[in-house]
Amino acid sequence: MGRLWWRRTPHQVAVSSPARGGRTAYAALAVLAAGSLLSYIPGPLRGDVSYGPAKVTAAFHHIVLPDLAVFQAGGISHASLDRIRAIHGVGQFIVLDGAQVTSRGARVNVIGVNPQQFRSWTPLDTASNQKLWNALDAGGFIASTQAQRKLRLHQGRAYSLTGAATVSLDFAGAAPLGMTGIDMVVSNQVSARLGLIHHLAALISAPGLSIAKLRHDVRAALHGSAAKLIRLRPRHAPPIVAGHIPAGKPASYIQLFQESAALYCPGLPWEVLAAIGQIESGWGANTGPSTAGALGPMQFLPSTWAEWGISGFGDKGPPSIMNPFDAVPSAARYLCAAGGSTAAGLPRAIFAYNHAVWYVNEVLALARQYQQAYG
Repeated sequence: MGRLWWRRTPHQVAVSSPARGGRTAYAALAVLAAGSLLSYIPGPLRGDVSYGPAKVTAAFHHIVLPDLAVFQAGGISHASLDRIRAIHGVGQFIVLDGAQVTSRGARVNVIGVNPQQFRSWTPLDTASNQKLWNALDAGGFIASTQAQRKLRLHQGRAYSLTGAATVSLDFAGAAPLGMTGIDMVVSNQVSARLGLIHHLAALISAPGLSIAKLRHDVRAALHGSAAKLIRLRPRHAPPIVAGHIPAGKPASYIQLFQESAALYCPGLPWEVLAAIGQIESGWGANTGPSTAGALGPMQFLPSTWAEWGISGFGDKGPPSIMNPFDAVPSAARYLCAAGGSTAAGLPRAIFAYNHAVWYVNEVLALARQYQQAYG
């Protein structure tokens, strides 16, 4: 791969982890549903998600980074979907139903999903809430936090949604969806009862393809239909660190990751720090707090920060969890203590940062992309 195609993750996990538990959001996305324009916009999100025991739906195992969205006003045909799935390089793929319905006297934008598939495309605070997805799979609905406030929804109560038919559904809870313009999520079984447009949209993840190649191949698969393609993958490399940068300090996030690894954990691949920074906060785009209380560009829990936070690059004064010049070196120090300076200990160190095997695999896979781009 000639360059790394930067992709902002739509989520951060909220599991029992010593270091973290935050979130990021989707890149900009536009959706056509029942004649109205919906938009997914990145930005810090606040959630009021309650966590419960896993008991019904399959456990959450991985994240998906979306690259391209396809929207067809009348729905995408099965033949087109089959051709898109067959494109070489398409790794993950999901289809969504959608339309506007009425609830509590207001028009609301609703999407219908396979709950066990769609959860991987949501912010990880949301994706890891097993109780929420159990309730959705059982026929309830999820609302965005904005829609909950606007419609004054109360968890556990039933509300009527009117589309092609009127359906009474239990409110499963509000959660960050990583998007604006989508008010509610229902299962695909409920979607059929409401009469939502079947297969209105598809989300595609194809990390090995350039956007130009992916768009070309998707257009060819659509056989000239009037579907709308929306780029989800960010266009640029990690941003320059904001604010005044004293002489001698790194001038960009890439330099910050490189120098933090070299100075604070010799032997730790800087690409691993970069991958964690992207997954945790989108390189500082979403600094929390997460629903677990994690903060800053590397999403430390305050209790972990109290033990491991340091002032980086010769700064005087107390370390700041929100300052990337402190947070990234502190993450390097934490990973080093867990064995991250050796190839054998690196997976164990990443696992210490977030106790999930899939997270280790995601970090290492993303780190390899950095190595290809900068090696």
